Amino acid sequence: MRFTLIDNVLEVGDDRIVARKQVSAAEEYLADHFPGFPILPGVLMLEALVQAARQLLESTHDGSWVAGSVRAVKYGAMVRPGQALRVEVTVSKPDADGVVACRGTGTVEGMPGDGDTAISGRFTMRPPQLLRAVEAQLQESETTCS
Repeated sequence: MRFTLIDNVLEVGDDRIVARKQVSAAEEYLADHFPGFPILPGVLMLEALVQAARQLLESTHDGSWVAGSVRAVKYGAMVRPGQALRVEVTVSKPDADGVVACRGTGTVEGMPGDGDTAISGRFTMRPPQLLRAVEAQLQESETTCS
């Protein structure tokens, strides 16, 4: 299943994208996170960063992209219904294995908390065929006798 969190792209360049995720009280997951005090779940903040990176990479490179590793993620301000998460992601050039290092930040738009950092961190994006290559290496090493 594929769902889109990014509502609109505000800026896009060769190595940078700025996008927005508007949080509405009508979003189903808010009923459970947390009842009586709905906030955008941290995992969906991270997903918004990944989706922005994917959108940028798919516009500048051939093929599709999936999230790789996630490091140094920090959560701060909460994003509530009626507010928006403004995400900014910068990407590096792919390394020899096709992996792209990304740095992302999400800030709150809307009062209270306008401009506060909700999420920041580093993550990688990679073409999906890398997983198949790693699986093939693992399978080969399991069948090789020493």
